[in-house]
Amino acid sequence: MVQIDGDKCIGCGTCVPFCPMGAIHLDDVASIDQDECVECGVCVRAKMCPVDAFSSEQSPYPRSVRGVFSDPTAVHVGTGIAGRGTEEMKTNEVTGRFQPGFVGVGMEFGRPGIGTRFTDVQTVAMAVAGIGAEFEPKNPVTQLMKDVKAGKFKDEILNEKAMSAIIECLVPIARFSELLKVVQEAAKKIDTVFSIECITPIAADDTLPIDPILKQMGIARRINGKTNVGLGRPLYQGGK
Repeated sequence: MVQIDGDKCIGCGTCVPFCPMGAIHLDDVASIDQDECVECGVCVRAKMCPVDAFSSEQSPYPRSVRGVFSDPTAVHVGTGIAGRGTEEMKTNEVTGRFQPGFVGVGMEFGRPGIGTRFTDVQTVAMAVAGIGAEFEPKNPVTQLMKDVKAGKFKDEILNEKAMSAIIECLVPIARFSELLKVVQEAAKKIDTVFSIECITPIAADDTLPIDPILKQMGIARRINGKTNVGLGRPLYQGGK
């Protein structure tokens, strides 16, 4: 938890614009709205306070989930790396995680200035679980679930807030449009923003199998996506 020493603070306001969540407020002295603070650590790492009034210590669980999802230097115990999710398709030529006939779907909740509560993440997770989506077990968000098949999170973390969190799941391409429809409905029930990423191998004719589905649903795909060019080794050999 990050705190400001009110006895040291001189009320200069230098720190206020550094908070990406707008959680630092200035009256006579600066203070932090702990309910809105996601423990990203920006204010501490910036070292901008002229009187060194900021201090930080590890928060106990469940509040500790804020920092691991919001601080880019924090390492998730479940993945052993920093960052919100996994390597996804970036190493697919080695892992073989995404195969023809399936679509990997990532949903990135929250952004600086908005963030996300895990109640909102759960709303969408339960919606896609309802049509049979399989959650990636190595994903840090999946590891917060008490019922992975249902997409339900542990009760104690539901009101915790993070800068951003990513759901990663997999569906057969035949159910891709169904997933998009339930996500569109779930989006009406949440109080944050999120983007959707769709991952699928390119077909033999150099087309993307998901494009006709997106077009039929009136969803425009951005062209500035990520492409795996297959340079990793050893290449995936179908489980051999």
